Amino acid sequence: MQSLLKALEPYQTYLTIRENEPMAAHTTFRIGGPADLYLEWHGDAPLGEILRVIRASGQPLYILGRGSNVLVHDEGVRGVVLNTLSAGEIACEGETITAGCGAGLASIASTALRHSLTGFEFAAGIPGSLGGAICMNAGAYGGEMSQVVLRSWYVTEDGEYGVIEGAGHDFGYRQSVYKEHPDWLVLRVELGLRTGEPETIRAAMEDYTQRRRDKQPLQYPSAGSTFKRPTGYFAGRLIEDCGLKGCTIGGAQVSEKHAGFLINRGDATCDDMLRLIEHVQRTVKDRFGVDLECEIRVW
Repeated sequence: MQSLLKALEPYQTYLTIRENEPMAAHTTFRIGGPADLYLEWHGDAPLGEILRVIRASGQPLYILGRGSNVLVHDEGVRGVVLNTLSAGEIACEGETITAGCGAGLASIASTALRHSLTGFEFAAGIPGSLGGAICMNAGAYGGEMSQVVLRSWYVTEDGEYGVIEGAGHDFGYRQSVYKEHPDWLVLRVELGLRTGEPETIRAAMEDYTQRRRDKQPLQYPSAGSTFKRPTGYFAGRLIEDCGLKGCTIGGAQVSEKHAGFLINRGDATCDDMLRLIEHVQRTVKDRFGVDLECEIRVW
């Protein structure tokens, strides 16, 4: 790692560099040990060059946004974590919004509202960043990223830049071309929306926000829905029907408010959460014969 730090010295004006940074401070689960090296880029960083330096070092690279879909091991991350939140610029022109990968979905939704643009209301309450949302084709309340993405720009770990248009994103349920190419880092995204009535847009956003407050355990650290929706079923209903609401292992618990959410009661470890995930999966499989696929990335 010291050789990598030495190689990164020419780029220090573009980077915030921390060693042994606790990942619990950067994930919505509030779980995770230290990363060997934690980087944040800012300004007009020559990101392609920086990525080539990291790649040449042989150190594993992890891309982090708001940490809303990540569970980090208690021992931490061996390698480099690159945080994208500084790339949070948002610009609007006509019915198009262009935003950096680190832009929060709620901020983009608020920008759309200010410009009387509809089509992004569904994302107003999703606590992630745009880059992660594109990779996972995030969605809620009948909307998903595939419906609004026009094009996206990326850089590979080899420092090569590219652009993807429309159908080239290969969107599916919690799926995209970026998920198939984890070595591609989303830089910015162009979203195509439609002109709408501000009051109608605001009402939809408030409705979705209230539904989340009513149904989801927002007062506890979590990563949102823990499992993908199985074909023909709802994960939360299957878990509830197994009598698992409130099931607890260590500090990890199946939410009593929404069984699809596994929450950190305050002192959960990654091991607690993984054991609870496995227990839920095994119980649902034994009872209903349905395989629950975890939606969360485990580092």
